[in-house]
Amino acid sequence: MTPTDLVLTPAGVRFWGRVVPCTIGKGGITADKREGDGATPVGTHRIAGMLYRPDRIPRPAPWAEPIGPGDLWSDDVGHDFYNLKVRAPCAFSHEKLRRADPLYDLILIIDWNWPDAIPGRGSAIFIHQWRRPGYPTEGCIAFSRADLHWIASRVQVGTRVIVPDLAAY
Repeated sequence: MTPTDLVLTPAGVRFWGRVVPCTIGKGGITADKREGDGATPVGTHRIAGMLYRPDRIPRPAPWAEPIGPGDLWSDDVGHDFYNLKVRAPCAFSHEKLRRADPLYDLILIIDWNWPDAIPGRGSAIFIHQWRRPGYPTEGCIAFSRADLHWIASRVQVGTRVIVPDLAAY
């Protein structure tokens, strides 16, 4: 591990010499991730992309891509575009990336089950803003707005996100 890795610990995520408070999935951490289980997947993942709301925040990094009004993320295990960004209109199950709340104003895409997804192994595993401290996610890793922006200004495509089995701690 290096100081530029995002490493989940029982106290938060260690990154650049700091431990940053975070929340994880309501289903805890799992080595057997399944769609809808609410768990954060164990493993060494990589940052694969960054999305942001240009109507709400300035571009956080030169490589960040804007989230448009019709941008969605497929979570339909029976669809060819499972765990991929898609555009409206679409008749299959999906998650809106342009939300009314601020949770997805800035998203770091993790390469969990992406881009060549295995149906049912989990979708839309992101790093994003938390609802509030201690409030779990549906499997993502979430931070305060300030901490998320601090992290986003320092990561690159390929930055490692290490999620160990915390039971081993």
